[in-house]
Amino acid sequence: MSQSLSEECTPLKRDYDSCFNAWFEGYLEPAVSASANAEQRTKFAQQKAAEFESSCGKIWQEYRQCIQKAVKDKDLGALLDQARSENPLKDPPPPPPANSSGS
Repeated sequence: MSQSLSEECTPLKRDYDSCFNAWFEGYLEPAVSASANAEQRTKFAQQKAAEFESSCGKIWQEYRQCIQKAVKDKDLGALLDQARSENPLKDPPPPPPANSSGS
């Protein structure tokens, strides 16, 4: 796994990456079987969000705080603001309509 923005954040990054990868592996496999209908997908997503928060939430917050400090220390805030204004995040497209014709 790669280094973090700041050397002091790298151990936190590695801990978070390991936690996330383990959680995501468990997310992907059953996600396919949970995609039968919208209600099941919503319930599955909520369960997985709670599992992520329980498993990785604290590590993520610690890593995030470290990165935010590194951004400030390296005076990268203005550069990030510029990048966000030039390339804003957009909402994802809506899912395709369900095929109700039964084919």
